[in-house]
Amino acid sequence: MLPLYAIAALAAGTFAFRLAGPVLHGRVQLPDRAQALLAVAATVLLTALVASSAVTQGHGFAGYARPAGVAVAGVLVLRRAPFPLVVIAAAATTAVLRLLGVA
Repeated sequence: MLPLYAIAALAAGTFAFRLAGPVLHGRVQLPDRAQALLAVAATVLLTALVASSAVTQGHGFAGYARPAGVAVAGVLVLRRAPFPLVVIAAAATTAVLRLLGVA
């Protein structure tokens, strides 16, 4: 029964956060510095998520093939390559390295 309460509390909190945006949009003004920090915080959070997903699998190191694929994707994104090319190149890099025995 306790997990059900936890799920309900998380659902209510998520709903409250999503509702707060439209409800408080015109009433709360954030300083420009706070808005800039929030924009940077979102970028940092996504970068940390990508980095941890690229390097770890479960509780251990994912091997060298996956980070190499992510690195190839990063280079292609910086060169403004089309998204399908980025995905295919990253997957191909990882697959070829794994085929060659690089874990």
